[in-house]
Amino acid sequence: MRHTLYAEASRCTTSELVTRHSELVKRIAYHLLCRLPPTIQIEDLVQAGMVALIEAAQKFDAGKGASFETYAGIRIRGAMIDEVRKGDWTPRSVHRNARAISEAIQLLENRLGREARESEIAAELGVDLASYHTMLQDQAFAKLQSFEELLPEAEEDEGDEFDLPGSHAGPQQQIEREHFIAALGSAIGQLPQREQLVLSLYYDEELNLKEIAAVLGVTESRISQIISQAALRLRARLSSWRSS
Repeated sequence: MRHTLYAEASRCTTSELVTRHSELVKRIAYHLLCRLPPTIQIEDLVQAGMVALIEAAQKFDAGKGASFETYAGIRIRGAMIDEVRKGDWTPRSVHRNARAISEAIQLLENRLGREARESEIAAELGVDLASYHTMLQDQAFAKLQSFEELLPEAEEDEGDEFDLPGSHAGPQQQIEREHFIAALGSAIGQLPQREQLVLSLYYDEELNLKEIAAVLGVTESRISQIISQAALRLRARLSSWRSS
C-alpha cells in the first residue's frame, strides 16, 4: 500500500499536488488562527501556506519515505509561523515574564524534586494565581508554540528565537538535532498527565482549542494556559541545551 502511494505521488505533477492539497493549507491556517491575536488575517496565513505548498510540490521526493501530506504540512505550518513572526508585536514584558516563569519552574523542581504546581509557581513569582494565569494567557497569544520553539530565548535580544540544533544543518548539527529531539520526547513524557494530554490533542490530533476544551470540560482560555505552561515547563527542563 505504501509503495502504491509513493508511486502515485511521484506521478503527480506539481499542479496536481497543489490542487489536491489546497484544503490542507486552509485547515492548518484555521488551526493556527485560534492561537493568534485578532490583527492576524486568515488570508495572510493562507497566502504564505499556498506558497509553501507550491514549493513543497516542486521539491517533494516520494522515494524518501514520507507522505506528501506530512512533508507539505511541515513546510506549510513553518511558512505560516514565519509570516506571523514578521510582525514583532509582542511586548518585551511578555518575553521577560516567559523567562521568569521558566526560571521559577526550574528552581522549584530542582528544590522539590517533583513537578511544580501552579500555586507554587505563582508564589515563587510573587503573584497570585489569577495574575499567573494572566501571564500564561499572554504567552498563549505571544507566540505559536511549536516543539522547535521550546528552548530558552537568547538573552542578548529579547524575542529572538534560540537556534535549534540542526537548524543550520551540517553533519554535526544534524546529530545534535536528533539528540535534542530525543531529549524533548523524554521531557514531554515526564510532563504532568494533563499537560501531556493537551499537547497530544493539539499537536498530534490537531484539535483546536474549542474542541479540546469540550473534551476536558474546561474553557478555551484554560486550554491556552495549559499549553503555555507545558511549553514553559519544557523550556525549563531543557535549559541545559542552551549552554551546550
